[in-house]
Parts: sequence; structure tokens; C-alpha cells
Amino acid sequence: MGVYGCGPSHLSYNEIIATYSLGMFLKGVKVMTKADLVSALEKQANITHKQAESVINICFESMIKALYNDDRIEIRGFGSFANRNYKAYEGRNPKTGKIVKVSPKKVPFFKVGKELKEMVDEGREKYVIREA
Repeated sequence: MGVYGCGPSHLSYNEIIATYSLGMFLKGVKVMTKADLVSALEKQANITHKQAESVINICFESMIKALYNDDRIEIRGFGSFANRNYKAYEGRNPKTGKIVKVSPKKVPFFKVGKELKEMVDEGREKYVIREA
């Protein structure tokens, strides 16, 4: 995992957008990127970088397709992904105060699994987390 916050010069455009949108562009906050996942898979599975990148891309593409088709994704011990549907409503533009109509929308939602929640809560002392 990389530590970001000293400036965006070492980040790709997609990493900068993802980091800002997650609200994590703070000094010293660790952010795991797709590149970090590829690197970890490459080292732990002893496969080439291209193979690891392909596996990660296939996983993400499969998950995106499932959510696009309104399927639920369940990964035991980790968590589940599902879409949440929101009805249309009237909101306000914070700059102008004007009333605007917000269209109905579907948003992916992640619910953490029990085992992951416990692992994070207990910390590194109880569970062995292998470093890449």
C-alpha cells in the first residue's frame, strides 16, 4: 500500500480522481490502489505482472457487470455489494438556493461482512495479515 499526501505528482489521473472522490487525500492516509492489488497478487501467486493485472481486471469487470445487471455480489467473510435504488426528489442548489429536481438513481452499496468487521476491529494482534 502506498502513502499519499505529499502531492499528486506520483499518481495517475485515475488514482487522483479516486483518491479525491473517496476524500482520502490527506497526509499519511494509506490508500490501496488497483496497482497495489496487482503487485500483491503478482508476488503472492508468483505470476507475471500482466497475468496479475488480467486477473484483477476480470474480477472488477465481472463485479461491474453483475451490479449493472442488478445482481447482488456476496463474498463470504468479506462483504456484499448490492444496488440501492433512490426515488426522485426535490433538492436545492447550495450556491443559488434554487429548487432542482433530482432524478431517481441506482447506487452501488457495500455492506461489510462479519469476519472482516471483526478482523478490523480486533486489529493486527489477533489476525495475521500477510504483507505483499
